[in-house]
Amino acid sequence: MRLADIDAVVQIETETFSTPWQKETFSSLFDRSGVELLVMDDAEDGVIGYAVLWCILDQAELANLAVTSKRRGRELGRHLIGHVLEVARGRGVTKMFLEVRVSNGRAAEIYRRFGFTDVGLLRDYYDDPQEDARIMMAPLM
Repeated sequence: MRLADIDAVVQIETETFSTPWQKETFSSLFDRSGVELLVMDDAEDGVIGYAVLWCILDQAELANLAVTSKRRGRELGRHLIGHVLEVARGRGVTKMFLEVRVSNGRAAEIYRRFGFTDVGLLRDYYDDPQEDARIMMAPLM
């Protein structure tokens, strides 16, 4: 991700999530140690997806991932997840965590295909609407 990509990323973020991260949030991540900011680019449409990964020692959290609504259902999210896992392995990560709404069974199933399993629950983690989050983890050895 480059600074020039932020507006497109925020647009995808806003169309995807009920409490989207703001432009300033993404901008503040560029100089942070252990943060990987990734975009999926298309020659015609520009940025069509993105991911934010925090890496600390041998563990990581997939903090955010989304594909533009025009491109969903075309396996692009799976491709992006696969790339995120490669980046994490390259940084020496052995365990990756993420949170997903309990109602988002589709996303949870995709994550399961990459080896993620449920390891916990965060009560009332999400707002708008208020909802629990399932915590998922995948070993990356």
